[in-house]
This record gives sequence, structure tokens and C-alpha cells, in this order.
Amino acid sequence: MKKSGGGADKKRVRRSSGAVPNGTRDPNTDTPPRRQAAKKDVFQLFAEKVRDHKGLVSRWAVLQETRVEYFRGKDFVGFLKNHPEIKDILESNKNLEVEEIVDTLLSKNLLVRCDRVVKTVRPGKKKLSTWPAHLEIFPDQVFSENDSFFAWTFVKQRPLWQTLLSLSWPVLTLAICLFPVYPHGCKLLILYSCAGLLLLIFSLLSLRATVFGALYIILGKRVWLFPNILAEEATLGELFRLWPNKDEEERPKWTTRLFYALLAVLVILLLRHHAPDEAARARYQKRMSNIIDDVLEWSPSLALSGMMEKQPTVVNATEPNDFTDSGQTDSRKVPPAGDEGGETILEQHEDEEIKNTEDAADQHQHQDHI
Repeated sequence: MKKSGGGADKKRVRRSSGAVPNGTRDPNTDTPPRRQAAKKDVFQLFAEKVRDHKGLVSRWAVLQETRVEYFRGKDFVGFLKNHPEIKDILESNKNLEVEEIVDTLLSKNLLVRCDRVVKTVRPGKKKLSTWPAHLEIFPDQVFSENDSFFAWTFVKQRPLWQTLLSLSWPVLTLAICLFPVYPHGCKLLILYSCAGLLLLIFSLLSLRATVFGALYIILGKRVWLFPNILAEEATLGELFRLWPNKDEEERPKWTTRLFYALLAVLVILLLRHHAPDEAARARYQKRMSNIIDDVLEWSPSLALSGMMEKQPTVVNATEPNDFTDSGQTDSRKVPPAGDEGGETILEQHEDEEIKNTEDAADQHQHQDHI
């Protein structure tokens, strides 16, 4: 009886171990441990949401030989003021200040505070670059709004379309390798499409250079149309933005502008003087046309037939030679099949002997005349 009573007391103690003396239960003990481990950190969700949001302006830079995405401290403050609903992801921590939120992200290694590598104004500039291309880790990992940069440390989840695009690259490579076996019409379509695209690119780059040179020499202003067209990291809207930002550099001196004007005139005169004439242009055009025609007209059937025609006839040396003298004479006189009107080897040899005899006679007559 005592043993059973002792066992019942132990069961009561185990059941009541999760209860708090005041009768309420601890919410942490009610949740199973596995479910707690599976639940994602709210600050991790907040960081992913903020990074994917287009309202926060960010750029790419190099931090310790690694490309990172970063933003400015003042932009983050303005972003949370304009989008306060983002803080609802933090649940019980949504009332925290901006400084406390960033400090928590720094402590969880979701962010790292950085500083610009170049801290002096470059020659010809009025102030430091707004978005530096090279960063270094700042010693004090605390939030600051003035001239501070913060880089994301976690890997951004790739969308589905990027994954599908990366899988399509091997297919595109295989399609490029199979270009010679395409039908003739498909080859023409690809050729004209690529030629048109290259013409558009070179025309756009030439227009940018012409406008920049003219405005630089005449007005002393640096204006690049489509300023982000050659950028490595840019959104689609920034890539095709026509007008550039305000020029922050000092206006060039008139002597510098005059020097570049004379240099441009000299380059134009040299190119005009050494330009190819009409005959050279026609020869080059004919040569390129022949190369393009060879590529477009090539087909596997023609290549295989050409290889079969060029393949020599193999004669077995162990077999006895049953040819008679008359047969050898006939084989020399009769041209091979498919070569109508062609000369035999014997006829070519006779023609060479006649030609050599005539040359010797002419030389002998010339010596007698002398």
C-alpha cells in the first residue's frame, strides 16, 4: 500500500511540475520544444521583408572581397516612417524605436555596420561619393543615422524565375552550338536579329559619346545619356533611365576643353585620311559575304558528301595485279566517271613536255638572234 501511494505522489509531482504556484501556466512550457525550434525568429522575418521591399534604397559594394547589398542609416529611418506597417512583423517588439531595432539586428548578425574605404575627397570632386563602391567593417557596431552604412549578412532567397533562368543557360548553350545544323530560314532570322541588336548597342554607345563630348567641349558639363546602361547592378527602371543625376564635379577649365576639342578634330582627320577606298571596301565586303554565305549554306549532308568525295580509294597490295598493258593504256586515256572533259595524267604529262620543248626552242632562237 505504501508503495502504491508513493507512486501516486510521484505522478502528482510530475504532472504539477509544469504549473506555476499561482495557478497559471507558463506559455513557454505549453509549446512543444519541436514547434519552438521550427518557429522562425521575428527579426529574421522582419529583415527579409525589409530587404525585399522596394521602398528602401540600396546599392551593391565590395566588402572584404565580397559583394554585399547595403543601405544608409538615414534611408532606413525614413523608410520606417513611411512604412510603419512593416513593424507589425515584430509582434510584441513593434513599439521599439529605430535605433533599438537596428541594434537588435546587429546583435543577431543580420546586419553589419560598414564605413567607406576612401574617406578623402578625390581631385575634381566637391564631396564624398553618396554610394561608395568599397566598404570596410566599422569598429563600433551600433546604429547611427549620420553617414553610416549597413550591409545585409544573410543570403537572400532567390525567386523562382531566377532559378528557372539559371537552368535555361545550358539549353541556350546547346542551342548556340547547334546553330550550323539549323534550317536556312532560321539561320537568317538569327543572323539579322543579332546584327540588329549589335547595331542598336553600338549606335546607342556612339550617341552617348557624341552628346557627352559636344556638351563637355561647348558647355563644360558632363552629361551621360542612359547613365546606368553599363552598370553591373541596376534595376530595370534604373537601367533605362534617360537623364542622369546632377553633375557634382567641378566645371572643367577652358584650356582642358580646348585641348580635347583639338584632339577630337585631329582624330577625325586621321580617320578620314586613312579611310579605305571604294575598291578596298568592296573587297572586304566580298570577303565577309563569302564567309557568311559559307556559314549559312553549310549543312551536314553537304559536309558528309564532300568528305566521301575527298576520301581516296584504298587498293589492297596483297591482291595480284591482273591488269594488262592494254587495260593500263585504256585507264590512262579514259577519264574517270563523273569527270567529263577532264584531262588524264598521260595527257597532262605530254602537255608539259611540249611546253618545255617550246620554251627551250624559244631560248635557243633568242640566243642565235643575239
